[in-house]
Amino acid sequence: MNHMDLKPGDLGKPAEQLVNLHDLMPLSFPYNKMGMEPDFPEVKPEWRKKYCTSLDGCVAIDTLTRPQNEREETEFIRKFLNGLEKIFSAANSGVLQPLQLSFEYCAKCNTCSDACHVFKASGENEIYRPIFRSEVLRKIYYQHFTAGGKIKKKFIGADIDINWETIARLGELSYRCNLCRRCAQTCPLGLDNSLFAKEIRKIFSQEMGIAPTALHEKGTMRQLKTGSSTGIGKAAFLDMVEFLEEDIEDRIGRKVMIPIDKQGADILLIHNAGEFVAWPENPAAFAILFEEAGVDWTLSSETMGYDSVNYGIWYDDAQAKKVAWQQMQAARELGVRRIVIGECGHAHKASGVVADRYTYGEDKIPVESWLPIMLELIKTKRLRFDPGKNDFPVTLHDPCNMVRQMGIVKPQREILQAIAPGFREMTPHGVDNYCCGGGSGFAIMSSPNFGQFRDKVSARMKFDQILRAFSDTIIDDTIPKYVCAPCSNCKGSIREILSYYQATEKFNVRYGGLAELMVNALVSIDKPYLEFL
Repeated sequence: MNHMDLKPGDLGKPAEQLVNLHDLMPLSFPYNKMGMEPDFPEVKPEWRKKYCTSLDGCVAIDTLTRPQNEREETEFIRKFLNGLEKIFSAANSGVLQPLQLSFEYCAKCNTCSDACHVFKASGENEIYRPIFRSEVLRKIYYQHFTAGGKIKKKFIGADIDINWETIARLGELSYRCNLCRRCAQTCPLGLDNSLFAKEIRKIFSQEMGIAPTALHEKGTMRQLKTGSSTGIGKAAFLDMVEFLEEDIEDRIGRKVMIPIDKQGADILLIHNAGEFVAWPENPAAFAILFEEAGVDWTLSSETMGYDSVNYGIWYDDAQAKKVAWQQMQAARELGVRRIVIGECGHAHKASGVVADRYTYGEDKIPVESWLPIMLELIKTKRLRFDPGKNDFPVTLHDPCNMVRQMGIVKPQREILQAIAPGFREMTPHGVDNYCCGGGSGFAIMSSPNFGQFRDKVSARMKFDQILRAFSDTIIDDTIPKYVCAPCSNCKGSIREILSYYQATEKFNVRYGGLAELMVNALVSIDKPYLEFL
């Protein structure tokens, strides 16, 4: 089947695999040469037998397995249709209006397609158009919930076979969208096609009990049980903080005490707990900066108080609400004036936007981003820098949830202009940025071959942006080139693509957060904070 000829109604047709990901968007120099990137791995027969690989050969939902008999297939379809009916009912009041508007008024002008990094990176493969999945959902809805015979249903666009393969492919297709909402920003009617991807995921999780293990069992459920998506309990967290204090002293030659459970502090700082595991230099950098500036702050050691993660916002509203409420509870118990979110994009949205709708009155604690606060510390000269310490090329990745969805655009740029003389923008940037390719859970999903989809397709546009930003120095491996990504999930995705394309090994392309870059430029610190210097 030619992927350029695919129509939404084809999603239910028999085929071992609807599309093959061969003709991808070309990358910029020096990755425009043959042999510079790995090929997609072959789809293993056991994957085809167990999972839904018939969309594009990739598997995002590792808990979505093939039915063993007709009864299981019938029940699978019934649950999906029940969920589909519910998302268009008053039970889904939080998003019902924008969902209905997007469902009813899409002009199919394809402006959203030109804005979608997945569609463009795939070589403009039809199934990755933002309107493709929404049109499939319309067809299923009209097929099942509209009266009339075959002729009428074909006339209104209900011409689709509803079987296990149709629904399973649609579930997989909902995880070919990063929920970055670039499509919504460009839509001339103000419609949001990413809502369809989120709502399909929600049907699968809340109605069918099906969600990627990395997000649900190893993410939300682990967090509700232990307090952290990483599984770090209170004792382990306290040990990590002690290690951070020792590491800070080794790095900068002075002791910094990290406040824990300080009652009545101005700020409760919450990090993505993945930082403590993968990038401990980031929370350490915050501690150094806050102490230097004399900020009244604390961390919390209580369950849910030290991890800003809330994976539920990507796939399950019920789980998102549980996590958000408990995070607010931890802040209330400490009596802090405000919660400040560190370098985590989705936590900015989860705590600053989504949780704002879940909590009321006295239960609500003000939530702020760390970026305007840190800029104010610079403007009031509570932090002093020597930008010459960061005398290497630096570019900025804009996390979608901070920039496009919350409008935090200028503070990070003003900070970089104060600390990095080699700063240059990506193209495009700001609210027009492209997603890192790891958004909405992709950064932590890898089963069984989904990591390759992320690295080769969803993160492809971002990698190309990085190459273009450093085009003047990319082939000189003696010059470190720093991708500043002030978001934990974005760092995870960028780490993976730099490894996948061997960009650090071959061309000395580095990555990290903004806080570390700030500490590296502090006048009060004598030796480099960044380890690659």
